Amino acid sequence: MGAKAGVGMLCAGCPAQSPAGFVNALAIIAPIFGIVLIGWGAALAGLLSDKVSDGLSEYVFAVAVPALIIATLTRPGMSGEVAWSYWISYFGGAGLSWFVGTLIARRRAGIERRGAILHGFAASQSNTVFVGVPMILQAYGEDGAFPLFMLLAVHLPLMMGCATFLIESDSGLPVLARIRGLALVLLKNPIFVSLLIGMAMKGTGITPSGIPKSLIDAFAGTASTCALVALGAGLKRYRVLFDLKGALVIACLKNLLHPLAVWVLAFHVFKMPTAYAGVATLFAAMPVGINAYLLAVRYRTETGMVAASVLVSTLLAPVTTLLWLMLLGRA
Repeated sequence: MGAKAGVGMLCAGCPAQSPAGFVNALAIIAPIFGIVLIGWGAALAGLLSDKVSDGLSEYVFAVAVPALIIATLTRPGMSGEVAWSYWISYFGGAGLSWFVGTLIARRRAGIERRGAILHGFAASQSNTVFVGVPMILQAYGEDGAFPLFMLLAVHLPLMMGCATFLIESDSGLPVLARIRGLALVLLKNPIFVSLLIGMAMKGTGITPSGIPKSLIDAFAGTASTCALVALGAGLKRYRVLFDLKGALVIACLKNLLHPLAVWVLAFHVFKMPTAYAGVATLFAAMPVGINAYLLAVRYRTETGMVAASVLVSTLLAPVTTLLWLMLLGRA
């Protein structure tokens, strides 16, 4: 479907002109961010300890979401075709947000080169596992599953790879050594491995059945709720007052500029199915991802700022996501 047709559908059903549309959009985000807030409140009240939060996060990354990915990719009828315009739209928007975030950070006193790169990375790295997967599947259902998981497959290695190369470009390590290190990191990542397994099974026509299918489906069914609770509980350890102004800048770039750039490219510049364009835009509209914080900890720079941006962008996400859902006509 062409860009004009996609935009036409967008405007024709635009909930901004319909109270019912607003209610429908609210119905999509309320359960998702409601669970996040419940997890956060339970952690603040001491009902969920840091050990529980960490264990739940590990379960989501290592078991639940990998099972969801395999179950989805091997589902009969799960197929599609992804054109270059899809990748250009998403990563073009990510590149713009990354550049602007880095440029703003370089103009601030006291932020060195690595820290500025991490500012840009945080402004363009979406929280895909904890919020993106449940949100997009809720909004687009079966139509959005294939483009979602294809984007997830490319998003992780490309974004992490670019960030690692930029940060370590002055480390003196040979390029091959950096590539080898990144490959080892990816091959130890359960999300990346499950994507490879799911696509291999799909390509060879292997579809789980019987007991294996029941087990995969059982774990997959826990992914969304556990991921959202883990995210909410994990927010307790982030401190928003570290640099509220800087965190707001990163949050606005991530929640607004990134999806805006993707929306313009996907709906107004290139031609692609409406569901693909919507998935790319909503994927970009997700708050700052946890990987930005993990990289900040690993390289021991801008940890407080990135942590604050994760919290601020997540707290702003219910409002900004509602606006994007209304603009995308998913109500």
